[in-house]
Parts: sequence; C-alpha cells; structure tokens
Amino acid sequence: MEMAGKIACFVLLCMTVVAPHAEALSCGEVQSSMAPCVPYLTSRGPLGGCCGGVKGLLGAANTPADRKTACTCLKSAASTIKGIDGDKAASLPSVCGVNIPYKISPSTDCSMYDNSFSYSRFILYFVYPLYNLFNNLIRSYIN
Repeated sequence: MEMAGKIACFVLLCMTVVAPHAEALSCGEVQSSMAPCVPYLTSRGPLGGCCGGVKGLLGAANTPADRKTACTCLKSAASTIKGIDGDKAASLPSVCGVNIPYKISPSTDCSMYDNSFSYSRFILYFVYPLYNLFNNLIRSYIN
C-alpha cells in the first residue's frame, strides 16, 4: 500500500506540473492596462495612472505566450494611435521604475517570446522537481 501512495503522489505531481497555472493574457487586458498611458505618450496629458498599468501588465505577463501577446497587442495598438512619441514610449520602463528584457520600439521582434519548448524550461519545471521528489522519498525510506 505504501508503494501505491508513492505512485499517487508521483501522478499528482505530474498533473500539477503539466496543468496550466492561469488563463492566458488577452489583448483586451493589455489595452486596458495601457490605456492610461495614451495621453502621456501622445503628449496630451500627464503620466497619471500610466505606471500602475505598466506594472500591472508586467505582473500579468507571466509566461512566454503572455509576453508575446502583450508585445503583439502593444505593437498593433501603437500603429493605430496617431502621435505616439517613440522616445517617451522607449523611456516608459525607466520612468515607471520597472525592468523589461527588451527595448520598446516598433522594430521589436515579438516572435522571440513564443511558447516553444526549451530544454532548460523542461529541466527546471519537470526534471528537477521529480529529482527532489525521488530524493525525498529515498531519504524517507532509508530513515
């Protein structure tokens, strides 16, 4: 029976690792987060609540797919809004006190945030937790 409990724990761990942790970010959420920035970026108003939106979006874009969605939506929205000051847009992360891993620019390649398989992600999120699980099981069995 003890072995059945260990197998059940292993299956539960696999389900937890594979299960999605949150719903995907949508363009509507990206646009809502960044809407307070439009007056500032078009030189028609103050910074206002823009930084709150930037920080909220940064916190919501947790996965590579979310970051790609955010990038694509922002580039699309920026192309439809007339009069955006590119220098203000590029300096927005520093003005708001956040760090992002890319430059804000119309030339930013959003495809670099795709959700493709990566060996390091596989090791980090699957192999390493399994190693720890088995290591702990072996230690508890020995003791």
